[in-house]
Amino acid sequence: MTVHSSIRRHLGHSLVLTLAIACRFAAPFSSYPIRTAAIRCTHRHRSSPASSIFSSISAQDLLYQDQQDAMLRRALHEEELLSRNKSTKELLAPKLKAQPKSGTGFAMKAKPLVSLAEAQATVVRKEGLVRIDNVLTADVADSLREYVLEQQRIAKIETDRDASLSQIYYGVENRRKSRCDLQLSLLQGGYAADRRTPEGEEPAVYETFPLADALQQLLGEEGTLRHLYENLVTMEGEFYELAAVITDPGSNRQTVHPDLPFQEKAPLYVIFLALQDVTVQMGPTSFLMGTHTSKCNDIFNCGGASQKDELILKSECRLSTLKKGDAVLFDARTLHCGNANDSESTRALFNFSFRNAAVKGDLGYKGSIRPGYEKAMKLKDMSEALLAYGAGDENPFAKFGNGMFKRGY
Repeated sequence: MTVHSSIRRHLGHSLVLTLAIACRFAAPFSSYPIRTAAIRCTHRHRSSPASSIFSSISAQDLLYQDQQDAMLRRALHEEELLSRNKSTKELLAPKLKAQPKSGTGFAMKAKPLVSLAEAQATVVRKEGLVRIDNVLTADVADSLREYVLEQQRIAKIETDRDASLSQIYYGVENRRKSRCDLQLSLLQGGYAADRRTPEGEEPAVYETFPLADALQQLLGEEGTLRHLYENLVTMEGEFYELAAVITDPGSNRQTVHPDLPFQEKAPLYVIFLALQDVTVQMGPTSFLMGTHTSKCNDIFNCGGASQKDELILKSECRLSTLKKGDAVLFDARTLHCGNANDSESTRALFNFSFRNAAVKGDLGYKGSIRPGYEKAMKLKDMSEALLAYGAGDENPFAKFGNGMFKRGY
């Protein structure tokens, strides 16, 4: 794989950029562009306002590309380290059994699910993650994948027309090559329902609601993940992210990172759910088991390059090659990275998370969710909406709107 050397190619006019990149390229939170104000130009000639604006924009774009190049070099170095890590193997679902207890009616049906969730939660707290197979049926996964890719197409049209809408459609991953976090709408019809129906016209009617169907199977009253999330974050846990992680053929490998700064209590639990089989060639996520601890995060965030390299070499690495409908739930403090998609197929993961209600204050991580959904819902609100959906409400999240703009609190 060729790494572009735009530092040497473009920085002949003494833009002071290289040091900033060198200091930041290995940092786990270096995925955001450095502010343009950090750039110093030493040109001595006077320039017009128009040329100054042009130079500022060009310099910002150039800095962003240099940052991406540096991160890619680090990612390739980490890939080489993991290739020497003899512990690397496929992530498998643990063999856990639900323990039936006495009861009648729904209680008898629910208690094994609660028991299974307790066992899964124990694995997550110990290892930092757990694989759970068959959380979505194949037909629902197929429908959601088709829906997500259609949303991606609409988002491209809208942001090509108006780049200022980018933060509405895309999350943490945005400008990366062939990789994006697509922030989903909770309205029936998705992005097509973003615009209000003109007065005098009938609102559009949509025959299916793939996102709600998926959420029902996952978080509904008997959902495959409902009791696990209730165990980890309680019904007061904030619905923190709602997105699809999409990597197209040619996407680069990520650097190893946690999703947020370390806190003693687990702040956030994240789902990556495969909407098609994920092969090695498609760039599955690599997870470093047990790295959600204070010790590992301290080494990774504050240690030198050699200490980070040693941590990557010695950690138990698991590759999340998944079948359609399988998922990984992980503690957001766990070190992980998405690999390059070297296949000819798009990899789409359904991605959502809930915040631990016991953790207060800023998490230091925005997450991928439309601005208007921030702090708008808890697990109990999701549960109530899905009960309504099951009872025949075709648009159960309508009161939360399209999420395009921040709500007033």
